[in-house]
Amino acid sequence: MKDSVYTQLTEYITGNQNKFYRLAYSYLNNKEAALDAVQNAVCKALENYPSLRNPDYLKTWFYRVLVNECLAYRKKYRRELPLEEEFIKEDFYYQKEFDAGYELYDKVNKLPDKYKTVILLHYYEDMTLKEIADITGINLSTVKTRLYAGIRQLQKSLKGELI
Repeated sequence: MKDSVYTQLTEYITGNQNKFYRLAYSYLNNKEAALDAVQNAVCKALENYPSLRNPDYLKTWFYRVLVNECLAYRKKYRRELPLEEEFIKEDFYYQKEFDAGYELYDKVNKLPDKYKTVILLHYYEDMTLKEIADITGINLSTVKTRLYAGIRQLQKSLKGELI
């Protein structure tokens, strides 16, 4: 059974590299740091896959590893990593369709981590609130509260620009 979990994990990782990088980049705002975080998360997942009790939760489990790795990276270096705007369009993960939503995406990235995590996972990674609760290890009602509080902050931020 463990060999099938390993196979599922490797297929999942190789099939979703762009999503993982995009999430890590949204936390770290630096190409190299995001690549390091994803690489570290993949290594940790491959080393610890036997601890995954239920293969049905592979996605949730891996995202938890990745989010924790991004937060640990930021905590370790305790500094703001500059956004490399000149590299965004040169980056091989860049997708042209994100241009229209870049301003909103930028505002989401400026939110406090507790709101940013929930909004990124829900709207950009298409995860359910239950999955987000499992990934972050917080109560489902807290996830809902943070989602709506983050949305309110975004609305205030956007209204400030329109005036």
